[in-house]
Amino acid sequence: MKKTVIYVFIAAVFMSCGDNSNNLSETEIPSDKYVELNTQARQLFGVLPAVAENPNNIITDVKVELGKVLYFDNRLSKDNTQSCNTCHNLDTYGVDNKHLSEGNDGELGARNSPTTLNAAFHISQFWDGREPDVEAQAGGPILNPVEMAMPDEASVIEKLSKIDEYKELFSKAFPEEENPITYDNLKKAIGAFERKLVTPTKFDDYISGNDNALTDKEKDGLQTYINSGCIACHTGSLLGGNMYQKFGLFSNYWEHTNSEKVDEGKFEVTKNEADKYIFKVPSLRNIDKTGPYFHDGSINDLAQAIKIMAKTQSNKDLSEKEISEITEFLKTLTGTVPEELKQ
Repeated sequence: MKKTVIYVFIAAVFMSCGDNSNNLSETEIPSDKYVELNTQARQLFGVLPAVAENPNNIITDVKVELGKVLYFDNRLSKDNTQSCNTCHNLDTYGVDNKHLSEGNDGELGARNSPTTLNAAFHISQFWDGREPDVEAQAGGPILNPVEMAMPDEASVIEKLSKIDEYKELFSKAFPEEENPITYDNLKKAIGAFERKLVTPTKFDDYISGNDNALTDKEKDGLQTYINSGCIACHTGSLLGGNMYQKFGLFSNYWEHTNSEKVDEGKFEVTKNEADKYIFKVPSLRNIDKTGPYFHDGSINDLAQAIKIMAKTQSNKDLSEKEISEITEFLKTLTGTVPEELKQ
């Protein structure tokens, strides 16, 4: 009798399972189409950390508050017309969307202004990597004669020291110092602020293990991105920003970009022949929003930039379908700046 009951129970279970599976919609039926891609992607990329820490510049709320005020302050320029945000506008993904940016006196800079979003994770700063971190970078544009055009550090500190708001903010941010308004502390404060400019996206959710964070169309784009060789340089949690590479491995980049000037990249700093046309590989985070592209802003269209990169770096002629698929994937890398960090 017991055996009969067990057999009937087992049969009922199988019948029940069969009935439920027949009622599943196509979207509910598990698919193994992307299992290999999911595994591969999680090996190639990492989740974007919440904050870009620096043991030599501990992030505190008061230091970030000071850095934010400085980042948006036009008084850091000679004629009170330029701030960090002028060229690295947080409302437009940390860039000004111009080919080249105008400085205090209207003169154009030599290179396209890169985004400040997630920049603190990069191996170095500027297109040629001449500064090691965002703290060192923060002090450069203020004194650059073409950019913010302040004559020297002393002039900056003299100007800030006359402002009551800064007397209070610097004292709070650096309470252990008798004279906290220094150029080094200015750089630390702006650096601390920029280390909070982190923009995670649904791609990070996907890399964290949520297979459904990306659509099938976006996963197809990711697969094409991998198969096309983009991962040779644009990998890791930033999808770039972690190495240097020659722009134009298979042909001269300017023949494809029609650049007005042939920029020799890192060579202009080191004078080392091996560094000719070497640039820091940019991160692809928020790339859909941060055009125009390349070090000179010579290309407006993202699809065209993808085509040029494939040809110059991998000697590949991508089809329109492949370019469209890669573009679809790159859009998943668009995040948002935390509202509390905006002006």
